[in-house]
Amino acid sequence: MIILKVGGDIFRGGLNQALANDLKKILEASKLVIVHGGGDEVTEIAEKLGKKQIFVTSPEGIRSRYTDEETVEIYTMVMAGRINKAIVRWLLSYGVLAVGLSGIDGALITASRKKKLIIVDERGRKRVIEGGYTGKIVKVNPQILRILIENGYVPVVSPIALGEENECLNVDSDRAAGQLAGALKADKIIFLTDVPGVRLGEKYLKRISLGCAREVLPKIGPGMDKKVIASIEALEIGVREAIIACGLVDEPITGALKGLNGTVISSEI
Repeated sequence: MIILKVGGDIFRGGLNQALANDLKKILEASKLVIVHGGGDEVTEIAEKLGKKQIFVTSPEGIRSRYTDEETVEIYTMVMAGRINKAIVRWLLSYGVLAVGLSGIDGALITASRKKKLIIVDERGRKRVIEGGYTGKIVKVNPQILRILIENGYVPVVSPIALGEENECLNVDSDRAAGQLAGALKADKIIFLTDVPGVRLGEKYLKRISLGCAREVLPKIGPGMDKKVIASIEALEIGVREAIIACGLVDEPITGALKGLNGTVISSEI
């Protein structure tokens, strides 16, 4: 089984016939679950609705959206509605039997709401703020995905989790994909993004070990750091390989699986 994480840049510019044909080729040999992002789309629509988006940075340098109650409603609407259904519609148009769902459906993804967040302000000072509606994934129940897969469907999952008080929570899409990959005992997880892989200095890395991924993590910039964290977490819970690859090239998934596109992170090196 393969978990395919489709980033927001691919949603906005890469959902085309070439990608659909490559995906269909993969489906001939493997089961597939798709997880999508779409943060830029959330930001754009939120601001059109008059809700300015705020981003915060953790002491580790991880940048994330501050999700208050109004923002989580917009996030849910855009992720589970607009983006999820656009991807499902695209897949159906190319003959792929897809079903869209969120982490709330069937209690697929349960998360613990973060009560407090430690952030670093623009002056470099640490501050503690209210946690809002951001969650840390604590449980994955993949039964609903197994039912769909066994009956020939391709699940398309949006990264919204069910909180302990049955509230909607924003969870990172890359880490959600990694946790789903572990729960489904997937062989591989592929992150399709808009760059050729993990870059260290001026060089894109072709293949690295799990240990090396941990070492280079502090040197990687915003955005890619979450994909590497998600890759590490997936490998730690049993996934064999994580591949961070460009989704805007010919046959991006096939190329990634052959080691020709992106960075392969493996627990076996």
